[in-house]
Parts: sequence; structure tokens; C-alpha cells
Amino acid sequence: MANRTSGVRRVALASSAGNAVELYDFLLYGTATALVFDKLFFPTFDPRIGTLLAFATFGAGFLARPLGGVVIGHFGDRIGRRAMLVLTLTVTGVCTVLIGVLPTYDSIGIAAPVLLVVLRVVQGFFLGGEQGGATLMAVEHAPPGRTAWYGSWTFLGSPIGLVLANGAMAASTAVSGDAFLSWGWRLPFLFSLVLVGVGLYVRLSVEESPEFRAVRAEKGALPLPIVDVLRRSWGKVLLGAGVNLGFNMFIFVLATFVVSYGDKQLGVPRSTLLNAGLVGAAAQAVAILVFARLSDRVGRLPVMLGGAVFLGVFALPLFWLLETRSPVLVLVGMVIGFAGSAALFGPMPAYYAELFGTRVRYSGVSLSYQLGAVLGGGLSPLIAVWLLGLGQGSWPVSVYLIFGALVSAVSLLAIGETLRRQPSTGDSRSGAEPFAQ
Repeated sequence: MANRTSGVRRVALASSAGNAVELYDFLLYGTATALVFDKLFFPTFDPRIGTLLAFATFGAGFLARPLGGVVIGHFGDRIGRRAMLVLTLTVTGVCTVLIGVLPTYDSIGIAAPVLLVVLRVVQGFFLGGEQGGATLMAVEHAPPGRTAWYGSWTFLGSPIGLVLANGAMAASTAVSGDAFLSWGWRLPFLFSLVLVGVGLYVRLSVEESPEFRAVRAEKGALPLPIVDVLRRSWGKVLLGAGVNLGFNMFIFVLATFVVSYGDKQLGVPRSTLLNAGLVGAAAQAVAILVFARLSDRVGRLPVMLGGAVFLGVFALPLFWLLETRSPVLVLVGMVIGFAGSAALFGPMPAYYAELFGTRVRYSGVSLSYQLGAVLGGGLSPLIAVWLLGLGQGSWPVSVYLIFGALVSAVSLLAIGETLRRQPSTGDSRSGAEPFAQ
């Protein structure tokens, strides 16, 4: 029993470490978008248009994520989870390093933003196959009754990745000083090479999912898992996307748009915003574990529904706190936002895994989760900038976040509780279906 527990912990830690590296790569781009990319890659435009274009490139990475989820999920269901996770980690890290050495608009003209977008799209494609597989490795190794607990370790990679990204950007700002725009911004991207090496070392040390091995040995692999998912479980795919949509809207407005808004519109020092993000991400890491464990005890639905309600209720107070320009109140707003959102985020790995059977789970989880990510997180900073440009203050952005929270809440209620369902190992159907397929 002790050996099994240590093995599960090792897998969960490996999933968390790998996911942290990939989220560092992905979220670092968002921080750089808020602070420097408009000046370096779109300098010929009006500042507001340059910001919109920079956030559009940020969203381009999200557009590729569902496709990456389908393609990599297909091979993850046929070949195995572990091999795909090594591939996604490697390619995502290489893209980040290449962004760090990319010439700017002043050096090569229009080719600079074009290459930036290409690298961002490739990065998004491979991240689309990362999160589903990483969560499944942890959940499928976990003992009954603790699937959300161990699965949530994977999602610790999100706040840890944000801490690393903001910390690296803050450190490079301090080190480079006035030279930040000339070379300082590149340092965090180049540092990804070190993190990828660590992530690969950890990830290669774990074994393939035992549940996947057992099902493949007994029943073999389906020729096209995604077809089975779409034929049998399209309703769960769409509603699962709705669950993630509200969370992604909120978290990427909080982690990316707020940095740009505070820096450029409110005049809050960049260091204050980055440090508040660091503390908020640390609070989210703790809260993820707390809410995940709670969902193992009382069920996914009450915990995650409470998280969705929080996202809507806090949408207005978040901006009220930011607009005080008080460093203390900005910190309070960021910490509450990050920690409260974990009620929806923490149980997600187990929640999505419980929606789909083992032979199609990588494909189903990746497609559903990434659709919500692209519709929510990929577009939210861009839409928030546009809403702010209407000149009505920040309240339209808050209304937008409230809408996303409602979508998540309605989707959760439509799916119902998943904790006590036992997914079939043979196909995508699991338990009593709460809606027509």
C-alpha cells in the first residue's frame, strides 16, 4: 500500500511539474503581451490598436488548442498518455525559446509579428494535448475516493507556471532596468530551456497509466476515438466546454488583462501588479488542493457550482478594488480572485475524467476542456480591451465575466453530479445520462 501511494504521488508530482513548465511557456506569453509585445511587434499602430493586435496573437494560441487536443488525444488514446506528454512538453518549450530570440518589427518588419503568431499557434496546438493527458495520468493512477485530490496536483501547474512566469518577468525587469525592452524581456523566454530539461527528466521517470494499459490489453484501441466521442457523447463535450468557459474568461482577464489595464489605464506600478499576481497564484495553489479534496468528500457539483457563483459575484468588486490604485487593495482583489476561482478549477481533472470512458478519455477530455479554453480564455483579454474601449468604464468587462459565470453554472447543473458514476472502460458512455445523446 505504501509503495502504491508513493507511486501515485510520484506520478502526480511529475504531471504537476510538466504542466507547470508548459503553463509557464503559455502564460509567459500573456504577461509579455500585456507589457511589451505591442511596442516591439506592432509599433506602427495607435497604442490601443497595438494592444488589441498583441492580445489577438495571444488568442491565436488558444484557437489551435482544440485541434491539438483532438490530434494528440487521438494518439494518446491509441498509443498511450506518456509518449504524448513527452512530445507536448518538448515542442512547447522549443517554441518559447524561439520567441525569446525572435527579431522585432524594427529589425525585420512585418515578418516579426507573422513569425510570432506562427510560434504561438504551434505552442497552442501542443498545449491543447498536454493538459488532458497530464490530468489523466494522475487521475488514472489515483486510488478510489482520492481522484480529485491527486488529479488537482496537475492543475497546480497553472498557478506555479504563473508564479514562474511573473517572477521571471519581474526579475528580468529588475536586472535589465531601462534595457528591458531591448533585451531584458527575452531572458524569461530563454529560461524555458532549463525548465523543459527538468520537466522531461521528471516526466520520463513515470510509467504509463495502469488503467489505460489494462483496457488496451483487454479491448484494444478504437480506430478513431474522437468519432466515438462525438457520436455518443457530444452533449457532454459541449456542456463540459461550457463549464470551463466561465473559468477561463475570469482567470485570463485576471492574469493578463488586469496587468495591462492596471499598468496602462490606472497607472499602477508594473511591479505591484506582477507581485500581486504572484501572491494570488500562490493562494490559488493552496485553494486548488483544498477544494479538490472537498469535492472528493461532498461531490463535484456543490463545490464547482459554488465556484461558478463566486466568479459572477466577484466580477464587479474585483474592478472596484483595482480602481482604488491602493497596492494593498489591489493585492486583496487579486488574491481573492485567484483563490475563489479554485473552487471551480481544483476538481476539474477528476470531473472531466468522469465524463468519458477510458478508451476515448484523452480525446473527450482534451476536446471538451480546450473548447472551453478557446471560447473563454483565448478571447477574453481581447474582448475585455474592446469593451474597455467603449468608454463606459470597467463595468462592461464585469458584465462579460458574469455572463461567463452563468454559462458555467448552467452547464454544471445540466451535467449534474459525476462523483458516483463509474465510467465504462469500453466506450464513452458512463453511468446514467442526465441529457439526451
